[in-house]
Amino acid sequence: MSNRRLPVYLALDTSGSMRGEPIQAVNVGLQALLASLRQNPFALESANLCIVTFDAKITEVLPMTPLDQIVLPEIVCPMSGPTFLGAALNAICDMVERDIRKSSDDQKGDWHPLLFVMTDGKPSDTQDYQESIARVKAANFATVVACAAGPKSDPAQLRPLTDRVVSLDTVDSSSFASFFQWVSSAVTAGSASVGAVGGQELPPPPPEVQVVL
Repeated sequence: MSNRRLPVYLALDTSGSMRGEPIQAVNVGLQALLASLRQNPFALESANLCIVTFDAKITEVLPMTPLDQIVLPEIVCPMSGPTFLGAALNAICDMVERDIRKSSDDQKGDWHPLLFVMTDGKPSDTQDYQESIARVKAANFATVVACAAGPKSDPAQLRPLTDRVVSLDTVDSSSFASFFQWVSSAVTAGSASVGAVGGQELPPPPPEVQVVL
């Protein structure tokens, strides 16, 4: 009998503008996220993490993996490149269809997955992005959080995707640390309250993470 998993998808912008300090800050933030989740017995029992990066290419840098087996890859950025957010979301919807175990007569399926999207720009593939929104809404995520990071991002572009949009003023390590810490508490809350119907309540974000209304 396999454990019911809480699948957590992270879609991270690795377009050219993330080069340098921003992507280093993301790598540090991911290490902190993993360390924090591993300290929580609920999360450790059920949470599985999948990390997808998007620039001109969509890369599944970490396939769906239980927390205790994760070895985080170093995430890198190309010199320059577009922000194919739509393609990333479509790829994640494909993964959800492929990876998530459905309930059957003899076992319960996985919990509804969580999706966290972080971008420092605007989708370059506008048409794909528009089409991906409907797929994300149909994919039964328990929660979708989109983070607009830094001054070049546009929170308004993320509103059609989810009503849970947050923004970071800067793309430095303290901002990303706060964001990933908050993701950790959201996942932990999710793994403690899995099975709750009607969408998951998110914990209040830290001061660096502003909720966009």
